[in-house]
Amino acid sequence: MTLVARKAGDPGGAERNGADGDAEPRSLAERAYELLVRKITRLELAPGSLLVERALIEELGIGRTPIREAMQRLAMERLVDHLPNRGMLVSEISAPSVQQIYEFRAVIDGYAAWLAASRATPAQIREIASAHERLVRATDDDDINEFVEGDRHFYRVLSAAARNTFVADSIPRVFNLHLRLWFYISHKIGEWRSLALSHQEMTREVSDAVAHRDSTRARAAMEAYIGRRHQDIKDTL
Repeated sequence: MTLVARKAGDPGGAERNGADGDAEPRSLAERAYELLVRKITRLELAPGSLLVERALIEELGIGRTPIREAMQRLAMERLVDHLPNRGMLVSEISAPSVQQIYEFRAVIDGYAAWLAASRATPAQIREIASAHERLVRATDDDDINEFVEGDRHFYRVLSAAARNTFVADSIPRVFNLHLRLWFYISHKIGEWRSLALSHQEMTREVSDAVAHRDSTRARAAMEAYIGRRHQDIKDTL
């Protein structure tokens, strides 16, 4: 079913719980959010697509209230735009937005790597190394789903090792913006493994720098990687 065929503002169907009949509203909102993130980041919902509430309820099997909560969260993360008289649309991918995303990533991800190298516990150092190895295995297995989850895990453990609440809150929000651009690049070049291999170079370098308490090298490795991805997408726009 297409999610863009109806006008914004169409009334939705009756409230229902879908497959999770006894689930709490918060867990349904989380499920709706995760399903929509997957569709948006993997470009199954194209940039500029209109998100129609009734169609989403039918497509996802989740009620109106959790869908609305999920879309509000997506709007806060700038994956969705709320436009007057038009409704909720998947955010466009444009040169100015890409520039801002990568500028922010260079600051926040680079700083997380810098902090982690000076603050990580021995257990966190091992966990960062394990997260890198997970990415290597996923690439070797040609498993893009595992690679994406492994990548999300890598940034999660890195931000935890930074031991800064504001950094830990910011990285997951910008991760999904980065992930959509990663899929955008991979679609344009027709494959994803070369991007994964480049990413592994960064995670290996950051992991080693963290283990050796080298904050400068950890930050430089992260910033260099982000610069390469930024150039890749500029070449495709």
